[in-house]
Amino acid sequence: MTTPDKVPGSGDIAATPPARILLDTNGVITEWSEEAETLLGYSSDEMVGRPVWPLLVPPDPAADPDTSAGDDRPVRLRDRSGRTVETEWRMYPRLTAEGAAAWTVLLCRADETHGGDFDRAVLDALMTESPIGLHLLDSDLRVVRFNTASPGMRGVPAEDIIGQPGTVVAPSVVTDTVEDALRRVLHTGRPFIDVAQRGYPPADHAHEHMYSLSAFRLRDRTGKALGVATLVLDVTERHKYRLRLELLNDASMRIGTTLDISRTADELAEIAVGRVADAVAVDVLDCVCRGEAPGPGPIAGESTFRRVAFRTTEAAALQPAYAVGETATYAFPTPLTQTLTDLHPRLIPRIDEDGEWLAHDPVRRDRIRAGRVRSLIVVPLAARGIVLGVVTLYRSVTRDPFDRDDLTVAAELAAQTALCVDNARRYLRERNTALTLQNSLLPRQLPTQSAVDVAFSYLPGHAGGTWYDVVPLSGARVGLVVGAVAGEGLLAVATMGRLRAASHSLAALDLAPDEVLAHLDDLMLRLGEEGRSEIANDPVETQPATARCVCVIYDPASHRAEVACAGHPPPVLVHPDGHVQPVEGTSGPPLGNGSAPYATWETQLPEGTLIALYSEGLVGSPADDGVARLRCILGQPHASVQEACDAVIYSELSGRPAQDVVLVLARTRVLSEDRVASWTFPSDPAIVATARTLVDRQLASWGLGDLSFTTELVISELVTNAIRYARGTIQVRLIRDRTLICEVTDGSSAAPHLRHSRATDEGGRGLLLVAQLAHRWGTRRNDRGKTIWAEQTLGLEPHDEPPTASAP
Repeated sequence: MTTPDKVPGSGDIAATPPARILLDTNGVITEWSEEAETLLGYSSDEMVGRPVWPLLVPPDPAADPDTSAGDDRPVRLRDRSGRTVETEWRMYPRLTAEGAAAWTVLLCRADETHGGDFDRAVLDALMTESPIGLHLLDSDLRVVRFNTASPGMRGVPAEDIIGQPGTVVAPSVVTDTVEDALRRVLHTGRPFIDVAQRGYPPADHAHEHMYSLSAFRLRDRTGKALGVATLVLDVTERHKYRLRLELLNDASMRIGTTLDISRTADELAEIAVGRVADAVAVDVLDCVCRGEAPGPGPIAGESTFRRVAFRTTEAAALQPAYAVGETATYAFPTPLTQTLTDLHPRLIPRIDEDGEWLAHDPVRRDRIRAGRVRSLIVVPLAARGIVLGVVTLYRSVTRDPFDRDDLTVAAELAAQTALCVDNARRYLRERNTALTLQNSLLPRQLPTQSAVDVAFSYLPGHAGGTWYDVVPLSGARVGLVVGAVAGEGLLAVATMGRLRAASHSLAALDLAPDEVLAHLDDLMLRLGEEGRSEIANDPVETQPATARCVCVIYDPASHRAEVACAGHPPPVLVHPDGHVQPVEGTSGPPLGNGSAPYATWETQLPEGTLIALYSEGLVGSPADDGVARLRCILGQPHASVQEACDAVIYSELSGRPAQDVVLVLARTRVLSEDRVASWTFPSDPAIVATARTLVDRQLASWGLGDLSFTTELVISELVTNAIRYARGTIQVRLIRDRTLICEVTDGSSAAPHLRHSRATDEGGRGLLLVAQLAHRWGTRRNDRGKTIWAEQTLGLEPHDEPPTASAP
């Protein structure tokens, strides 16, 4: 027996193989398969040669009034036992091997599913029940059949769609680009899969959807192209979810890149505009913009807000109610005040122009109406238990209103931004505190002295450790200091204050510049050791480890300048003829290294030489060539030191500096010969009287006879001590500056000290007497030994011109 024919299109789906019967043109059975024997119980020997008609059971009119035969009605057959078997009957014409006509009949039980039924069921489900859009297009890309159950086509009449091109049925989805891709599939047979396309479907013109498009070619049995089948999957929710994740990820990377409140708010607006909203406005409490913290909890009363950011898309072009930087208060009651009262965001999916809350805020009402705003979200900016401000998002040109998902995204963006804004506020508060401390530690005005004509500019760029100082020294000398502590913040400012106090004190002790830097280096090392133990568990605050400093001491009597540097740019010297002389080879390591000694560079300066000390914030890095520009500007003629200082600032700075800028300019003066008198004596007690006589004459020539008595006593005591404790010659010098300075120099390096003598002691009261008679006194070492000096006031007013120095 031959193998039964397979039902066309059935595949392997049938539960049992169909029964196969071969009939001739007269209905006589010529072939009976084993499946037919199983189905009806008759053997092949019994049925071959017999007609098929006796197997048929006539219809029962009483049980089935509709006796019309149809292809889809079951056929009743009688099996060997006489029972009725309902079967599915299929007949196909064929030719026998001898060329005679015949019929192949395929039978299966009606209650069994065969391949054709399964195929038909699948096709019906795809076209009427599947949520995936299926569209069959002919070779002209016109719709032949489509899935009426897909969301994008649900409820659309078939007569409006069948025969229409895809570009007409859904023009926003089937764009020219998509149509070109479909034609390539039709001509080449290469499908495309999962192509993203957004648009408005026929069943939902009001909302934009995101679709995943796939297409493959349809062919007949001969391979001829019949058309294209497209599968359309609505992935709008998945797309929105992915966009939300991307948005929040971008926000985590791009919001809070600086510790600036306005920049942080603008980063939020930049992220949200065009992706969530058509326009975004960020308002922050005015006190927060100053670094202050508002009270905890919601804001129930009236508060002043400052607009810190506003952005809008080019298509929307919304105009803000308030400009960036402008302050305003919120009218009550509105969604903004309600949000600040309970800290719950507000979603207004559709703005009613006649809404009652709009009447309370006419300014925003006019902007909303002018911009045709359709939807609104208001979200509070709150972090660490305090309210910082509010964010408002608008939609005008975007067709879809805000929904709950948009509200969730806006709340997450606001929460992240609020933390960054609060960090910026706390930084601003710390910075303001540090700046206040820094300003209190820096000199408010330069002290009165006659050695140099000084002008300076100090521009704080951040709360750092940059300082400057002008220190009057003994013998009419002056010390110039500029330094900077590495880092910024309160610790850097505090370290700067300690270094400045130490440098001021060390210079006042008449130490050489290199000795001053050596002591500061030791101090920096001690501060570093103390700081490491104090802030070992603090991940934010770090003790500054190094500092830079330059120190210059100028003597107007000898015209000599001494310079020493510790990792700081060396000063620039500008001679009266305009020649610029850089001070080279003087820089040692920064303070805090403790690795090498510091050297002092000495030079004679003519009267009118300009000494320029500056910070790195003024000249920038070596690649900026700022030092060369500084030399060029200072080499030009200027009417005054202040004018030269201003010229440098105007030329070098184009805006507020990012780093502290310090520029100290000092034009040297000299003591004229008629203001200095000096004598050299042998170490002999007899010279004490001679010294008193010469000093008395010099004071008379200066018109200072009223100081003769006290000056003679001071000179007597100092010369007597020099004769008693030192060897070699003794030098006495009088200097008339803003004070009368008496100096006695001897060859001993031993420093004198005050003694409190008993009543029975015969001596030991000399220095005590000098200390009581003089305004100030002290000792400084030099190459010969030491110099003891004492100053007496002359009663000059602050505005008086110094009598002992000549101005250039």
